[in-house]
Amino acid sequence: MSKPPFVALPAGAEAVRVETPRGAFAALRAGRPVHGTALLLPGYTGSKEDFIALLEPLAAAGFHAVAVDGRGQYESEGPAEEAAYAQDELARDVLALAAALRAPDDPPPHVLGHSLGGQIARAAVLRDPGAFSSLTLMSSGPGPVCDEQRSRAKLLADALATYDMESVWQAIRAMDPPEAADDRPAEVLDFLHRRWLGTRPAQLVATGRQLCEGPDRTGELAGLPLPVHVLTGESDYVWPVAEMDDMARRLRAHRTVIEGADHSPNVESPAATAAALAAFWAAGAVG
Repeated sequence: MSKPPFVALPAGAEAVRVETPRGAFAALRAGRPVHGTALLLPGYTGSKEDFIALLEPLAAAGFHAVAVDGRGQYESEGPAEEAAYAQDELARDVLALAAALRAPDDPPPHVLGHSLGGQIARAAVLRDPGAFSSLTLMSSGPGPVCDEQRSRAKLLADALATYDMESVWQAIRAMDPPEAADDRPAEVLDFLHRRWLGTRPAQLVATGRQLCEGPDRTGELAGLPLPVHVLTGESDYVWPVAEMDDMARRLRAHRTVIEGADHSPNVESPAATAAALAAFWAAGAVG
């Protein structure tokens, strides 16, 4: 999971709820749309706070940055039924959010999806490409995650079928090796616990299955006249970077590799990540 470096809102940022015909979504936002609006979608087990370190630099670059909790993630409500988290349902949520964030006469928002969020963003773009100015896939591969991550997702689904969220959290923490002891501030560790407890088990099971079984839709996406940006770290433990390199070539996408970063450039190197995103968007999203 992405672990934000801090949880206190930066200057100029605020917590809001974005109202849509498909429900209200918890969000963090900052900045004015001088150069446009960016809708930021978190990954598996993640939340809007995964983008907290990007808000201030994106706002300073002239963007209205809006990071959201998807349906059933942390502070956004969600049903207990797995069917509510089918990828097409989540894509429709993203389209509703994009419409809600777009003021009259403004261009459509840019959409960015991290990991699972990238696959949901891709589904939304394929449903209605005209709803967005561009698509950024951040550390989000073309098809199923690697074998190790598939095993982890299945293990989690099996545990959630038997145990409550608190019991699963304690088991996850107990399995951490001693060298993985987290030195983050106590308020961040407390947030990670609260976020886990706030996430709906059905959301984790349904989206985990999508990560394990989802098809490669690169060919469909490549046929759209929408600028695409593939941004990753130098390494990645969920999809091989070489696999995402190939996806970028197939899409003729703009390609950025963030030095020193792994699966979460938004957390591990936020300044460089924000600069790359702002440059892509400000250039008119030209690949």
